[in-house]
Amino acid sequence: MMTTLSEPSALLTPGQLFKCLNDETRQAIMLLVHSEGELCVCELTHALEQSQPKVSRHLSQLRNCGLLQDRREGQWVYYRVMPDLPDWALDVLTATASGAGEMLASLQRQLATMGNRPTRRQMCCQE
Repeated sequence: MMTTLSEPSALLTPGQLFKCLNDETRQAIMLLVHSEGELCVCELTHALEQSQPKVSRHLSQLRNCGLLQDRREGQWVYYRVMPDLPDWALDVLTATASGAGEMLASLQRQLATMGNRPTRRQMCCQE
């Protein structure tokens, strides 16, 4: 069972971080969001080639862990790394991205096939 933090990021411990990232899909989501700055669910489903319910479940878990923050823009929900994430946790993400360079590059290439954000909305973020 995932640990849920009552105060996001403020109480995050290394053990909790690693428990939250103990899934390949959650790792990929975190690395992609960390590298891209902000992504919506449809962008993540396209890049990961995963179903929307599966990606949304993992996003919810990452948000409950205090690792991701979401914002709504109309019908779209965008995710970004929690702004108050401790420096040590950001360092872990950076080091992990370095170690998973080829996997991250592959995800970024897949995301790039969607074009830029306006084109992406036309492609998959429509009602």
